[in-house]
Amino acid sequence: MKHKIMLVEDDQPILEMMDILLRRIGYEPVLVPDVLEALERVRKDPPALILLDIMMTPINGWEFLEKLRGEYDMKDLPVLLFTALPSAEERLAQMKDQNLGILQKPVTITELRAGIERFLSK
Repeated sequence: MKHKIMLVEDDQPILEMMDILLRRIGYEPVLVPDVLEALERVRKDPPALILLDIMMTPINGWEFLEKLRGEYDMKDLPVLLFTALPSAEERLAQMKDQNLGILQKPVTITELRAGIERFLSK
């Protein structure tokens, strides 16, 4: 059975590209272009892992993560932040969350596979 990977990304071309890459490396993508919809969907049907863009509206990826970890109490759900922001790594290091990682945009298929497998092979 393929693991479901939820991709929360509001940039349609990136969403489409990541859909192809995730399928190519053997995962079942769940594409969600709206961050608020993603919060509802993750509560109803949690995926194996979330790939999360940081720069979104009306709430950003950090706020999504706060709700996920706090209000929804999903501390064990792996999340890979998917961003082009270089400052994200510093903030990530301060959080000390074992189920949180980062992938810098643009990402290669090798980096994507390695990032996902780091969490799903546990």
